Amino acid sequence: MQRQVMDAIREYGLFPKGGRVVVAVSGGADSVALLDLLANLPEFGLSLVVAHLNHLLRGSESDGDEAFVVRLAGVYGLPMETRRVDVRELARRQRLSLEEAGRVARYAFFDEVAASHGAHCVALAHHADDQAETVLLRLLRGAAGSGLSAMLPRSADGRYVRPFLRVTRREIEEYLAARKLSFRTDSSNIDTGFLRNRVRHELLPLLAGYNANIASRLAATAEVLANDEEFLEQAVATAFARHGSFERMEARLLMTGLTTESRGLRLRLYRHALRLVRGDLARIGFTHLQSIDRLVRGAASGSSLNLPGGCRVIKSYDHLVFTLGDDEILPADWEVMVDGPGSYRLPGGSVLVIEPSTRDTAPQAASPKVTFLDRQRAPFPWLVRNFRPGDRFVPQGMTGRKKVKELFIDDKIPRDRRWRIPLVFSMKDLVWVAGVRACAGARLTPGTVDVLKVEILGVMP
Repeated sequence: MQRQVMDAIREYGLFPKGGRVVVAVSGGADSVALLDLLANLPEFGLSLVVAHLNHLLRGSESDGDEAFVVRLAGVYGLPMETRRVDVRELARRQRLSLEEAGRVARYAFFDEVAASHGAHCVALAHHADDQAETVLLRLLRGAAGSGLSAMLPRSADGRYVRPFLRVTRREIEEYLAARKLSFRTDSSNIDTGFLRNRVRHELLPLLAGYNANIASRLAATAEVLANDEEFLEQAVATAFARHGSFERMEARLLMTGLTTESRGLRLRLYRHALRLVRGDLARIGFTHLQSIDRLVRGAASGSSLNLPGGCRVIKSYDHLVFTLGDDEILPADWEVMVDGPGSYRLPGGSVLVIEPSTRDTAPQAASPKVTFLDRQRAPFPWLVRNFRPGDRFVPQGMTGRKKVKELFIDDKIPRDRRWRIPLVFSMKDLVWVAGVRACAGARLTPGTVDVLKVEILGVMP
């Protein structure tokens, strides 16, 4: 097992020598094995930080997991970061499933720990069986090549690494037994009310009757598909540069260019355009891509197609246009309370991400979708809401107040899309028109010591 992990680390360049790494430790067998293995890599000399999130879902059992991980970090003499999040309440507040709410809370916490410790990456203990379960779940839901590539050894942005993806659960258990390491067992993992648990306890054992190494085979298939997907995405990006354009949340593809490409590449170009406009591909399936292709090949100019997520595809004489449709029901007013750093889903498909930062990173990372605020001048809780008549702010670099409506007009933001733009308020002060303009109220000053990086992700005008 150690050789397999070392091969993966070297092959994918998961860790720099002497790098600082946050290790996500739940207390379960997988994460305990990961921590032990990474703590015993003299070749790399990693500086580790243990991170544990208590989801508060299993009462005293969750508290026992937290106490176990705290003791474990002490045994290895490693710094420890822990946090408690009421995931059930988070799911209710943001209208997410428990599984998705837990994932949002974990990754927001891990990102914050990594930022506060200056870590190169966060190490996760997903292994070959997890990968196999993910492949089967996505296959059951109708995923194609890109979806079946599942989890990657290194995420696209390099923030998350998974050294165990070639290692099976059985090999991890054997490693723990050989090392005489104890771990915690999560009772919720046996609840077959969750589809993933049914795949784990019913479907995978059934498939193992046909191939005892089914988990490793599925994980290897996912790895091959991920490599193919990387190549194909590069081909799609090159083709989009030839035939397409993207500006102000509207993607266009030249009809003359589309008709010269193979069907497989056309379908991928549609996916690429949809992702640019929507920010994701949620609820977009193969049938939708087929419908777009029929629009291209057979429909008259001026024909259109409405897709999930409020996206509209229009065939013109010379372009195929992807835009956010006008037929979506827009909420008159919406607002979300923000009580501290983390990730917050907003109406309209965007996500607000808040994390501690430093003055050193602010000048390099600044962009329309990112701002840096002085936490002392923008105290929590924040109110994030959509535009209301009469909203005003002081643009950064100016002293006079300006109407937000005038800003939208100046930036030529269509009226039907303005509802998506989050306005971030601290107390009663507007501190950021997200993705559009920085405000003067909470800007960094020479005396700033507590910096927040605030980023808007996903669908925006």
